[in-house]
Amino acid sequence: MLPGVGVFGTGQTVRALVPLLQKEGFPVQAVWGRTQEEAESLASELDIPFSTSQTDDVLLHPEVHLVCILTPPPHTRQIAVKALGIGKNVISEQAATLTDACKMVTAARYYPQLMSIMGNSLRFLPAFVQMKRLLGEGYCGTLQVCEARVYGGSLLSQSYGWAWEELMGGGGLHTVGSCIIDLLSHLTGRRAMRVHGMLRTFVRQGGPAGGIRSVTADDYACFQLLMSGGVVCSVTLNFNLPGTDVHEIMLVGSSGRLIARGTELYGQRTSMQVEELLMTDGGEGVGPSVRGLNGMVTQLRLSFQAQEDRRSWVRHPVSMAASFEDGLYVQTVVDAIKRSNRTGEWESVEVKIQDVDPNHNHRTLPN
Repeated sequence: MLPGVGVFGTGQTVRALVPLLQKEGFPVQAVWGRTQEEAESLASELDIPFSTSQTDDVLLHPEVHLVCILTPPPHTRQIAVKALGIGKNVISEQAATLTDACKMVTAARYYPQLMSIMGNSLRFLPAFVQMKRLLGEGYCGTLQVCEARVYGGSLLSQSYGWAWEELMGGGGLHTVGSCIIDLLSHLTGRRAMRVHGMLRTFVRQGGPAGGIRSVTADDYACFQLLMSGGVVCSVTLNFNLPGTDVHEIMLVGSSGRLIARGTELYGQRTSMQVEELLMTDGGEGVGPSVRGLNGMVTQLRLSFQAQEDRRSWVRHPVSMAASFEDGLYVQTVVDAIKRSNRTGEWESVEVKIQDVDPNHNHRTLPN
């Protein structure tokens, strides 16, 4: 018996995730949207029996045992903490602030028997699963450098919303950079000790005629991470390139390199004249994040199936998923990059669970 799922959010990721859950046999029982109309529309489109704009209606639904949170970042923490508190397993996107990430870790530690994982699906992309394995087997020799490039069109929504505001978790660094920071740590088994970064907002205004609003979220980010063991990571994110879709991660070592381009994996040892294609993926036109969702949902099914209680799960199938502790690390790195952008200096990364100003960007959850 697979657990019933409640989904928070109505965006593109939800539209990709729900059919995958249904295909694997998860009954998606409820969906939450910012408005009743949004929720009803998505429920009708994806054949979900219950829709609401009230968070408690999903959390207290008797058939919901697994909660997937894909809301705007300011809502994430309160839903995740409350869901754990009433005994629901949780998969969540990145929180908006360091304070929120700390509170999510505290809740996860308090309810260790419940699933509490981050929704970074890149960890489950077959190309990255293979990349991590080959790196561990010594394909690259001693790891020296990681480089990541993500280029694409604007991340701004058509009308004003959280994606326009840096303080609400908008911008390329928070929405895409978070996933890359987490992925680099996962692939290498190392964490950043110091960071240096530059953020820019090139599109400073948006909105239809007569409704111009200022934009504070970054659309360009360039940052370096000095990892434990002396590994250097360099990341460039540019969302001023409409019609472009570049997603490339390269790991360079003393005797070779591995490159993931989109959903394909290439490699080249120093003794070789040309790259070799190590893995191709049949998912034409499907981006790495969506393709990774497929692998993540499959592992979720393996985690829950064969359990007598629909709330019970086993850890091994989802052991490669990011924990809430990983989410706190990522948020700490993001904050350090923002500090570096302000100071122009290298900044230290110190993960702390306490001593965070509880009033920092405190937000309330709408009904």
